[in-house]
Amino acid sequence: MPRRDDDWDPERLPDLGGRRYLITGSNKGLGFFAALQLATAGAHVVMTGRNPNRLAAARGALMRQLGDAGPGTVETLLLDTSNLGSVRAAAATARGRRGLDGLLLNAGIVHPPKTRELTADGHEVVLATNVLGHFALAGELLTSLAAAGGRMVWVGSMATSLWSYDPEDPELEKGYTGWRAYVQSKVMTAAVGFEAARRLAAAGVAVESVVAHPGYSTSGRTRGIQGVNEPSRGKRFTANLQAAVAQSKERGAWPLVRALVDPAAENGSFWGPGLVARGAPRTATSSKITRDPERAARLWEFCEEATRVAWPLEQAARTRRRVRG
Repeated sequence: MPRRDDDWDPERLPDLGGRRYLITGSNKGLGFFAALQLATAGAHVVMTGRNPNRLAAARGALMRQLGDAGPGTVETLLLDTSNLGSVRAAAATARGRRGLDGLLLNAGIVHPPKTRELTADGHEVVLATNVLGHFALAGELLTSLAAAGGRMVWVGSMATSLWSYDPEDPELEKGYTGWRAYVQSKVMTAAVGFEAARRLAAAGVAVESVVAHPGYSTSGRTRGIQGVNEPSRGKRFTANLQAAVAQSKERGAWPLVRALVDPAAENGSFWGPGLVARGAPRTATSSKITRDPERAARLWEFCEEATRVAWPLEQAARTRRRVRG
């Protein structure tokens, strides 16, 4: 029976003991608090990030929050979603262990460069970090997710309902602006996430693809944690002026975590704060531009070509049947 929205308590998650989740961009912000919430509920969490020192500091901070006898366990894995070589290496490490119950595709550039920049792979950096790296990672880890009957969650943005940038030029070779790069990457993220749901279902793969957004979550409304969240007084002041529409990163992680672990979250569903910008996690309606199947199919093909990763759908379907057998 589907769970009613008002039955879910984001501060008292179900027991996640024995489950394993990988989160990209775990050293701060939404990724850190999602990791903390999952570990507090007993899960084993793989925290990933591109900077080893920051990642180690974040793990230390998380373990201090959990306490010496914390219910969950935590490990770290170096992963830079802007670098496809790093994605492949990290996936090979994660894939070599037991099945994966959940993959939270969280890492991303929120404040893009003012001028267009390219990665070592030759892709626009916001596109590469927010979309291509996650598309490749999800494809590389698909069989691990299938082995556990797991779920992937793509992190969208309410900005896609405010600015309908159609990603006809994914690499933004013309007309680049930082804001357009960000919004366009989130349109692509959501569209590809919904397309993944359609393709997984059609291929009979026992993996769900869900999209969620954090609302308007700011560091200035978030409690201070050394090495993770240390906003200046100015940021605190500005954020407090926005209290009516803003919330903490901790609460912003609530829809992401619910989308990842709630048994009632359906393949292809969309989640966000109940009041759009803030509030308890609820099912929501994604922007129209992200729900167009034709556009999504086109973007999927672009991602396959750009990353050179074709999702192993048939293999993943066989993996789950073999595990059950």
